[in-house]
Amino acid sequence: MNKKRGKGKAKIMEKSFHGGVWPVMLTPFTENGRVDYKGLEYLVNWYIDRGCKGLFSVCQSSEMYFLSIDERIQVAKAVVSIAAGRVPVIASGNIAEREEERAEETQRMAETGVDAVILITNQFASQTENNEIWLERCISFLDKLQPDILLGFYECPYPYKRLISLENLKACADTGRFYFLKDTCCDIELIKERIQVIKGSRLKLYNANSTTLLESLRAGAVGFSGVMANFHPELYAYLCAHPDRGDIDYLQDFLSLAALIERQYYPANAKYHLQRMEGLPISTYCRKQDAKGLNKTFRKEIEMMDELAGKFLKYYEEGGK
Repeated sequence: MNKKRGKGKAKIMEKSFHGGVWPVMLTPFTENGRVDYKGLEYLVNWYIDRGCKGLFSVCQSSEMYFLSIDERIQVAKAVVSIAAGRVPVIASGNIAEREEERAEETQRMAETGVDAVILITNQFASQTENNEIWLERCISFLDKLQPDILLGFYECPYPYKRLISLENLKACADTGRFYFLKDTCCDIELIKERIQVIKGSRLKLYNANSTTLLESLRAGAVGFSGVMANFHPELYAYLCAHPDRGDIDYLQDFLSLAALIERQYYPANAKYHLQRMEGLPISTYCRKQDAKGLNKTFRKEIEMMDELAGKFLKYYEEGGK
């Protein structure tokens, strides 16, 4: 096993990704349920204009399990084309239900032009299988891929959340093939341990959890890749850029409380925010859920959150006055 890891490491290109905000992208749909590529163009430009440093396409927020493999490939291609090199783009790869199809899908995703393909951690072992089995399957999977494909990990909570053990995280970091970890452990002490384990490697940690974000940045996390970047990415961008500012804890407190909105009716509520508050010409249609479930009270909660977010943004834009 060690021999395989060493063999792959020598062929990997040198690259590093920006710190900062990497939103888990939504997928806009038309009212009849088709992927809205014009809406996707508006969305990509909105993220970039709001200070995002990279884009995570084809993820759970993108409703990836409700997209066909061809749609997943086409969405990733479109995001790469629209971004046009302004920011790097990453996308999930090993999503297919059948194990024998996952390497092929990962290869196809790499060919879209994304800067890295992100591997779903729960695809390498069942919930009852141990970490040794997980690592064996992960390394075996790497051997099926072209060695120049840049990779990352996504601890996706569906169908179950598979957190990477510290030992396995180090083993994968040591291959030199991994660059991006979307961390969903939501445990600041574990995050700090992970940062130490991957220190000095190409692998960087992007926290998906709002509540632990500031402390994780101060401990060495490089950015944020979470749901709430679909609501106010500019505030997250400010926090990531100024973790040591004296009054930044007030912003952290707001972001932590505002993040409760993701438990409300997501992703329809994010699409409502983008349509109603940001003026993007996209629908609230979702394949995952009926957007009609976003009731009047839910919409009011989003509007109140957005009003407060605007006040925080104005405060920091004016230099804290």
